[in-house]
Amino acid sequence: MAANSLDEAKQAVRQQIWSTLAAADAVHDASVHGRIPNFKGSEQAAARLARLPAWQEARVVKAVPDKAQLPVRARALEEGKTVYMAVPKLATLKPFYLLDPATLTIPPVEAANSRVAATIAETVEVDALRPLDLIVLGSVAVNRDGARVGKGAGYSDIEFALLSEAGLVTSDTVVVTTVHALQVTDIPIPTTEHDVDVDLIVTPDETIFCSNPRRSSGIRWDGLTAEKIAAIPALAARVSVNGKGPTRPWVPEDVNG
Repeated sequence: MAANSLDEAKQAVRQQIWSTLAAADAVHDASVHGRIPNFKGSEQAAARLARLPAWQEARVVKAVPDKAQLPVRARALEEGKTVYMAVPKLATLKPFYLLDPATLTIPPVEAANSRVAATIAETVEVDALRPLDLIVLGSVAVNRDGARVGKGAGYSDIEFALLSEAGLVTSDTVVVTTVHALQVTDIPIPTTEHDVDVDLIVTPDETIFCSNPRRSSGIRWDGLTAEKIAAIPALAARVSVNGKGPTRPWVPEDVNG
């Protein structure tokens, strides 16, 4: 599928799910379009996730900063797990916030708020992270095979690629998304090599184990231009060390997240 057609197909899925959630009054925000849905029932989904062995065995969690996953981040800190969150747009050389429950001076539910975390958490370089036991993604839509789409910015896929290339994502790392039941769709979700599938989908009422999810093994430099690399210092640093770089023009559809 051509890049433009693929992007249009993904956006059509997003639009349908956003509209479905809004019509069902299934989100907390007045406007859901253009966002990772802050779905009603996120606390119940977090509680269901916490009952799974993959969660209970995890000591190090990397989670998205979206409101829908706040209950997951708070529960992780309450249970003594180390939590990493990405700096917005990966815009600094140290692109991850480190939330260490052993050093928190405020309640976990406050520290887990992305705005608060930005004021209290240490930022760390990619190579300073501990290997990840569990990765929590936000999604607009996901299907039972594990294919997902985010809001379209693409940063989750770049984060995953950076972490994979650094050896922090292994075959034992579990990738999960928490969503409303209406976000689990039968609509085909087109994917490319850089897209990251999930191993588990957790809704307030159901846990879905996905078969044969695809994983990115590292950064696809041929999908990035010098401009995109320069905007993400952690990528630029790897170019300077490894001499890697883009081999074709960047187009927005290359990374959809």
